[in-house]
Amino acid sequence: MWQEKGSWDAAEASWDDGAAAARKERPIKELTQLPNMPGMTPETAKNLKWKSLAWMIGKDEGAKVCKEFLKHPLRYAYAFIKSALQKKPYKRDGDFFLYGIDSADAFGALLEDPEKILVVGFSYCHKPFECPSGRFTDACIHDPDNAVCRQCFIGKCVNALPENNVVPLFIPTIHYIGRKILEIVHGNPKKQVIFLITACEMTLEMFGDWGNMVGIRGIGVRLDGRICNTMKAFELSETGIKPGLTVVLDDTKKRMLDLIRRRPL
Repeated sequence: MWQEKGSWDAAEASWDDGAAAARKERPIKELTQLPNMPGMTPETAKNLKWKSLAWMIGKDEGAKVCKEFLKHPLRYAYAFIKSALQKKPYKRDGDFFLYGIDSADAFGALLEDPEKILVVGFSYCHKPFECPSGRFTDACIHDPDNAVCRQCFIGKCVNALPENNVVPLFIPTIHYIGRKILEIVHGNPKKQVIFLITACEMTLEMFGDWGNMVGIRGIGVRLDGRICNTMKAFELSETGIKPGLTVVLDDTKKRMLDLIRRRPL
């Protein structure tokens, strides 16, 4: 849709007008007030790096992630240990968790190179309850003529993305995104892979070392709303049990779209 309109401003205005009309025609359930959800409990934060390692190894069905890891075991083991020895695997700028970069503007500069492969990932937990593709799935029709898709921030982002060297992913589990990233990196050895991925703060804390292990740079975007803040909630979410909605906050939505805008059409 953005390519058809020819300019970002015209396309975004058209999208937003359509979203307003869709909201009148078929309003979807939204968070009208953010819940006062605390962050990770002290018990959850304890030994978090070991918990992430145990989860990735113990829940790797069919050893799919492990098989990708074994393509470069020494390189990945060294990079993982190096990252794990840091207090934090990222730098933080508000809701942006920065991996391998110093600022959001530095990431924007990377986006301007159309030869870099951009992975844009969206956690399933901020899909609308009415999502025509279902929530706990890696499917997304992002149809601008569908009233639900038109009101969905994910739908807006995907329609705004250019097609060249851009891979949108809809993330049901941490193993799914881990395997996909490794497959993309291994399938494109001569191209640099960068990422912009939404996730809850707990996930961004737990698995930042894994992105650093692969050597990709990018931004994890913190979700708000009914986030996971305990291991039990995380474990349930990884099996599709997520009765609450998460959201990207309005200011953060604008920052995400401002970055996407820097990608050449």
